[in-house]
Amino acid sequence: MPEPYIRIARPGDEDELARLDRETWSPLHAVTPPPRPPYAPFFSERSGPGDHRVAEYAGRLVGYVRLGFPSRLASNAHVRQIHGLAVAEEARRLGAGRALVRAAVAEARERGARRITLRVLGHNTAARALYESEGFVVEGVQPGEFFVGGAYVDDVLMGQSLV
Repeated sequence: MPEPYIRIARPGDEDELARLDRETWSPLHAVTPPPRPPYAPFFSERSGPGDHRVAEYAGRLVGYVRLGFPSRLASNAHVRQIHGLAVAEEARRLGAGRALVRAAVAEARERGARRITLRVLGHNTAARALYESEGFVVEGVQPGEFFVGGAYVDDVLMGQSLV
C-alpha cells in the first residue's frame, strides 16, 4: 500500500471528519461518553480546519490528527499538543497513523514549537507503541485518572523536544 496523502483539512471535510470521529469512538482512547445525536460540530472556534491534518488513501479520508496548545497561557505557547488522532479501521496498520503523527511533529516544528506533547490512556498500548516509536517518551503518569468502561485507567503524559 502506498503512503497516505497528508494534507491540511478543509471546511468541506467537516461532515466526513465528524463521521470518522463517531465511527472510531472507543473506550480504548475516549474519556467521554459515546457520541449521540444531536452531534456537535467537528470544527470549533478553538479547533478549526487549519488545526487538523488529514490522511487520504485513493481520495478517501481515512484519518486525522488535531494539533493545538496544551493551555491558553502565553508562558506555555512554545508547546504544541496532539489533541486527537483517529484512523478508520480499514486503514489501520497501513501507515496512516504514523504519517499523521509525523505531520503533527513537522507542523509543530514549522510553527516554532520547542516541544510537542500528548496524553494517552494507559491501556491504549497500540497508540503508546506508535508514539514511542516516533520519539515520544513518557513524562508522567496520573494513576487511575479516568473511570472508563467500568475500570480506572491511567492518563499517560508523553512528549518530545523539537530543538
